[in-house]
Amino acid sequence: MVLKVLPVKSLSCKQIERRTCISLEAFIHDYFLRGSPVILSGCIDHWPARTKWKDIKYLERIAGDRTVPVEVGKNYVCNEWRQDLITFSQFLERMWSPDCSANLTYLAQHPLFDQIKELREDIVVPDYCYAGGGELQSLNAWFGPDGTVTPLHHDPHHNLFAQVLGRKYIRLYNASISEDLYPHMETMLSSTSQVDLDNIDVKEFPRTEGLEFMDCILEEGDLLYIPPKWWHYVRSLSISFSVSFWWRTPILPSEGS
Repeated sequence: MVLKVLPVKSLSCKQIERRTCISLEAFIHDYFLRGSPVILSGCIDHWPARTKWKDIKYLERIAGDRTVPVEVGKNYVCNEWRQDLITFSQFLERMWSPDCSANLTYLAQHPLFDQIKELREDIVVPDYCYAGGGELQSLNAWFGPDGTVTPLHHDPHHNLFAQVLGRKYIRLYNASISEDLYPHMETMLSSTSQVDLDNIDVKEFPRTEGLEFMDCILEEGDLLYIPPKWWHYVRSLSISFSVSFWWRTPILPSEGS
């Protein structure tokens, strides 16, 4: 049962709205200008990546000898966490090895598509990323086994998160309740919460327990729009390959406009 591995109260609060391949105008009017998250399904079915990336031999052939930075350990705020430089083939081997969960290895927030042009040709920048006169800032890969976790944090840009392969659980908290999520005090981690959603210490972080959130299980082929500064926690529920499109815009959307 999926709920067993998810944080407390998962899938019991407000579900993120789901729409099927809406127009750019509808996206801007209903979500972008309102600063509201939305899942967009059926928008990336035409990507070659949807079929090609399921083939490990294809990935090994075009990227196997390239060196990539990977994260090893539960997540980047844990003491045991480290980064390794390994070849893409070694990474794939680790991911499919029987003891993978004991040594979780995650290719996280890496500009893989600048490095390997064949992979870049397997995806298409969605039109939604041009909302508000948007300018693409970065295009990152997130590839890893079941059980990888990105702890609760926020990013400065608009984010369209494409779930190309596998499934992920994602939880979102509104940017307006940042203080109740106890951001780290040190500058390097100031956009990350001190709260471990997998094991909330209610005594230390009492304001977090009753906070409203939205969540979802992002299925293969879905896009999720995360507005700037919205807090998000991500857990993979299978081997998963995702792509994040970050863009910024000269217009700042305002609540309810």
